[in-house]
Amino acid sequence: QVQLVESGGGLVQPGGSLRLSCAASGFRFSVYAMSWVRQAPGKGFEWVSGINSGGGTTSYADSVKGRFTISRDNAKNTLYLQMNSLKLEDTAVYYCSSQQGSRGQGTQVTVSS
Repeated sequence: QVQLVESGGGLVQPGGSLRLSCAASGFRFSVYAMSWVRQAPGKGFEWVSGINSGGGTTSYADSVKGRFTISRDNAKNTLYLQMNSLKLEDTAVYYCSSQQGSRGQGTQVTVSS
């Protein structure tokens, strides 16, 4: 079955960096677009970034543009999110999501001084 397993979250100070990973299995990862979404405490889901199947086209929410970079390694069935210049408002549970609508269990990112 489809499995998406996120990792790489943690506690970081404002201005710091984290790299999230999402290991995919159970489907042909290389043919599907993928996304990262997040849910801050007490709020709904927010789309963060997306990437097409080949990795050549990416898109970002205005709130993270210029700070986050999405990428993928189709040989490793893995999706990444490099997060730089983190802000307090980036605190959330981050989920990877497939074009088919599947979503992982999430990884917590906490930005705090």
